[in-house]
Amino acid sequence: MLKGRNLIEPMDLTLEELDEIFDLADEIIKDPRKFIHACDGYLLTTLFYEPSTRTRFSFEAAMNRLGGSVIGFSEPNASSVAKGESIADTIRTVACYADIAVMRHPKEGAPQVAAQYSDIPVVNAGDGGHQHPTQTLTDLLTIRTLKGRLNNLTIGCCGDLKFGRTVHSLIKALSRYENNKFVLISPEELEIPEYIKKEVLKKKNIEFKQVRTMEEAMKEIDILYMTRVQRERFFNEEDYIKLKDTYILDNEKMNLAKEDMIVLHPLPRVNEIAYEVDSDNRAVYFKQAKYGMYVRMALILKLLGIY
Repeated sequence: MLKGRNLIEPMDLTLEELDEIFDLADEIIKDPRKFIHACDGYLLTTLFYEPSTRTRFSFEAAMNRLGGSVIGFSEPNASSVAKGESIADTIRTVACYADIAVMRHPKEGAPQVAAQYSDIPVVNAGDGGHQHPTQTLTDLLTIRTLKGRLNNLTIGCCGDLKFGRTVHSLIKALSRYENNKFVLISPEELEIPEYIKKEVLKKKNIEFKQVRTMEEAMKEIDILYMTRVQRERFFNEEDYIKLKDTYILDNEKMNLAKEDMIVLHPLPRVNEIAYEVDSDNRAVYFKQAKYGMYVRMALILKLLGIY
């Protein structure tokens, strides 16, 4: 049972619990009208201490499509946080009004702190460069739906692998499935953190390699997971400018890839995927965004104990 649980990182869920969520998401995709009153009378609060479009909108759309309501803030200066209120007091207060809380915060571990003081389920919608579990659910549902499996895959992760919380979460999640391999494509300055290599990949004897160019990886991968170089994670503009255009996916590179390879991106994109790629049927990042709404609908229903 997932009722009343928190979701702070993907590893909080067993593979069986993930399947439960994905199976329910499949039901919603097939017949969304069946669920339009599922959350009547329930309230979701969004506590976003950091900018977001897709994650916040998809949670709000998910709750609204389930018949529930949404309150919250998308800018901490518009809340009592600007007056110095602690995370503990904020979550205790909103728990008096809402049934489930979704939090995005620039500091790693903030949603975990909130969960310790909350009487309602807390969902981590991204904490700094650490974790982004509902993006991982989105990615897994997209892969499962479009590739038909979550095992026996070669996954290429490209771009900002150092600060990219979506990549960290995805590697952790896909490492739990059999016979997956990783090709890590990044400049030296944005390599995957050592703890991911040591505690996840090496510890589980998962095959991986690090390369510097996309061309080295395109022919062998089943999934290309593109990420943007995140300006907000850099301490100085000079380093960002130096690295921001390191990888740009275009039609020329797509011509090197398998016919059934798919391209994912957590979005927003800046210039790491050329617009010409959008018309390629292997570019599925906007489908991915829609799957994000469906999987969040399923997650809400599970954490509230409605299904």
